[in-house]
Amino acid sequence: MPGMKHFAVTLTLILLGQLALANQNPEPGQGFIDVPGGPVWYKIVGAGSGVPVIALHGGPGGTSCGYSLLEPLGDQRPVIRYDQLGTGRSGRPSDLSLWRTERFVDGLDMLLEALGAEKYHLLGHSWGGALAGAYVAEKGTSRLASVTFSSPLLSTPMWIADANLLRERLPADIQKTLTRHEEAGTTDSKEYETASDIFYERHVRYGEPAEESDDCSDAPWNPIIYNYMWGPTEFRATGNLSDFDVTGSLGDIDVPVLYITGEFDEARPQTVARFQEMTPGAQLVVIKGVAHASLSRAPDTYRKTIEKFFDWVEGMAGE
Repeated sequence: MPGMKHFAVTLTLILLGQLALANQNPEPGQGFIDVPGGPVWYKIVGAGSGVPVIALHGGPGGTSCGYSLLEPLGDQRPVIRYDQLGTGRSGRPSDLSLWRTERFVDGLDMLLEALGAEKYHLLGHSWGGALAGAYVAEKGTSRLASVTFSSPLLSTPMWIADANLLRERLPADIQKTLTRHEEAGTTDSKEYETASDIFYERHVRYGEPAEESDDCSDAPWNPIIYNYMWGPTEFRATGNLSDFDVTGSLGDIDVPVLYITGEFDEARPQTVARFQEMTPGAQLVVIKGVAHASLSRAPDTYRKTIEKFFDWVEGMAGE
């Protein structure tokens, strides 16, 4: 990975001083733990001796199903995925006051404690990146060996600025349709959905799925959470995340950080590179030929990228 030798020099003292990576790893299996608001479902795959990786899914209101594509890494380290409260196989309370970033942070912290490992690699994709950033800002890094921000939402104003730029590149008639329905408050219309899909094809789903993930027909996502916290589409933020921004905390992260994004991602490589510059010693990998759904479109490249990073982190700590 480019720049890794320089990264090693700058973070050696931090790693040697803070990472005790002789983990008592959790056993493979699945179950539930109680967090504020209800039960959260988790699954652990693999009994490798490396530091476990815990994956934070996107949304908000998405599910962890796609992270089944990380399970081949279980030979090296446990792979932990979970459905955040309100979605997937977890409890589905109707109390809207639960859908706050702070409560998701508390739920994650309780899950990490309950699973019992000394350290974790924290990997968050999209909204999961927002949760990872908020977690580090609020709880620190005492439980963490590293953080991977995958196509992350770290600043809603910056995300929307990127979305607006990408929208300007859509066909003129599509732009007019989107604007007309947004101004009329009819973003639930079929016409708006169809126009939005042009954006999604270019910057979210670009490329063919390379692998099938687990059957999650019994674990659907929750659009109520998505609309309440975010809004009607990826490029229109009207919920309580409309002013979300943790970029001011990136300079304080004292464990190794990896950024990943797709070549055509709505989390634009240029913006993710700015996040990298804000984060001491951080690395950036842009996966070619994909957009936001990088894991499902380029699973081998994605897995190799994070596995190399995790191995490096653990190797440095063991020196």
